[in-house]
This record gives sequence, structure tokens and C-alpha cells, in this order.
Amino acid sequence: MRDALYRAPVWIADDEAPGAEPVPSPEQLAEQARAQLRLPSPVIASSPAGTQLVRLPTWLWLDRAMWQLQSATAAVSAVSVTATATPTSVSWAMGDGSTVTCTGPGIPFPGGGDPRSASPDCGHTYQRSSAAVAGERFEATATVSWRITWSGGGASGTFPDLTTSASASFRVAEAQALGTG
Repeated sequence: MRDALYRAPVWIADDEAPGAEPVPSPEQLAEQARAQLRLPSPVIASSPAGTQLVRLPTWLWLDRAMWQLQSATAAVSAVSVTATATPTSVSWAMGDGSTVTCTGPGIPFPGGGDPRSASPDCGHTYQRSSAAVAGERFEATATVSWRITWSGGGASGTFPDLTTSASASFRVAEAQALGTG
């Protein structure tokens, strides 16, 4: 005969208190860490700084302060997992139908540099004026791809890439020459 208080034995692991929530897996903590990542938006710079000219190279670059590893950590009890975002490339949609992909943030135009020289790593040369488009400006978008990895709790892995983006508009003029004879 059983009394009303009899209950079957329950297995409780050494690291769990009775009635406590189970400890999340490293993969679950990695998801939490990824959700905590705060990736900076790109800050766009170009040269020439004002109006661009048809067939004159435009140098493109991003603020180097944002082009750094970003990380976030999630922890429960003695288990912690860190997600790390690494910028891998920036893709520029230039507004004139062309795209440029750069593997780094781009090199700023040097003071006193030759305006006819092309950027060694990230630039574009417009082939037509923006006068015929709405607002007379090409809307350019820079999209940074971030590789996301995680490690901790005796495991590691990767997540699908994340992106951040920003836009700038470029007025592109055509220099007209006048021959007088």
C-alpha cells in the first residue's frame, strides 16, 4: 500500500538546484550573445568631398573606428559564450547602376594627392552626369558584411553574416570644354 506522499525518485545533476531552470546550452547562449551585438553603422567619406566629376576617380572609404571587431558575451552560472563580429567587406551600390566591392574600409585620399589618381583599394569613376536623375544626385549605399563566430562552454560555431549600411548622395557634374577656334 502507498501513502499519498510517495513520489518516485528524481535525478538532479550536481550543478542544478532542485526546481531550478536547466542551464542553457552553449548554442543557446551563443544566440543570446549574438542578439546583444551592437554593430556600428558605416560612416561614409569620399574625395572629392563635394561635387564629383564625370571620368574623375572618386575615392571611397569608411571611418576606420567602426571597422573593428565587435563582441558580446552571454553567461549563466559558470558557462559563458562570446559572439564576435568581424567586418569582412563593404559593397557599394553607386546609384548609377554599378557596384564596387572592397575588402577593407578604404584608404582616405591623401592631402596634396593628385585628384586624377584612382584609389588603390576602393573607388569608382562615374561615366555620366547625375543631372538627369531625380534630385540630380546619385544615391549611393555602402553595405558592410560582418562574419559572426562564437565560442565558449566547450563549443564554437558560426552564424550567418550580418550587414549594416548607410547611404550618401553624390552630385556628378560633367565638365564642359569650349573650343574657340
